Amino acid sequence: MRADAVIDLFLSHLGVERGLSPNTLEAYSRDLLQFLDYLEGKGVRHLGEVTPVHIQGFLAHLRSRSLSPRTAARRLAAVRSFFRFLVRERHLDRNPTAPLRSPKLGRSLPKALGSEEVQAVLSAAHGEDPVDLRNRAMLELLYATGMRVSELVGLDVRSVSFMTGTVQVRGKGGKERVIPVGQYALEALRLYLEKGRRALVKDLDPPALFLNRSGKRLTRQGFWKILKQVTRRAGLQKDVTPHMIRHTFATHLLEAGADLRAIQEMLGHADISTTQIYTHVIRQRLKEIHRRCHPRGE
Repeated sequence: MRADAVIDLFLSHLGVERGLSPNTLEAYSRDLLQFLDYLEGKGVRHLGEVTPVHIQGFLAHLRSRSLSPRTAARRLAAVRSFFRFLVRERHLDRNPTAPLRSPKLGRSLPKALGSEEVQAVLSAAHGEDPVDLRNRAMLELLYATGMRVSELVGLDVRSVSFMTGTVQVRGKGGKERVIPVGQYALEALRLYLEKGRRALVKDLDPPALFLNRSGKRLTRQGFWKILKQVTRRAGLQKDVTPHMIRHTFATHLLEAGADLRAIQEMLGHADISTTQIYTHVIRQRLKEIHRRCHPRGE
């Protein structure tokens, strides 16, 4: 059977049996076709001829193109999964990727905004229009709580308690947590509920807290567009994402002396090791400050 035909079978398996998304399937296809091109350049005409040396050579080829370790690891994972499938379906007798280890990945540090950049973004979301009031409330709440964008747009009106100054969030796996909300975010929410949301409600009043112009729950994609518009208005050159604001929330709390366990609880991390990445962010910032400010830092 031709290699491209076997790849089609493999992708069909991933789509049907494992339910992978079209974007993920496209990435697998792209990685495997690149691998086949490499093999063809080395004179390998049948998948049964592939050895661990060819796999190592492919990884070296990826490194020579200055690809990141993460990208190289992803492509090796695609090739490894492909050969496991071939052996399981008895198209091959052996898996040439079995002896190989995946490249070690350095954990990338999350990017955070500075205090002045946060203020610029929040100030840019101004206005008395219902949509402006909604946008300001969403941005204030996102920075005040560090919740995920999916959690933000998933909030209902009843999720917010002005009496206790908290918001109830449904996170990953349906787990619920309660996060404190500061006065700035609460005031922005109050203005939105009193003057903004009422104007956005159409025939029926849905439970959703944040509504679009059609009176329906705002989507994640809708919030991404809002954030890009506000960021441009604020004059920031960097690409600000909702997750960057989540990182900013955690970084600013840790810089101010907050307990790591408390940050873990507010972020909804199941494992403290996930939260500990922010301690590395603080160290990096301290090193940068020392390099810039110390007479012998350069």
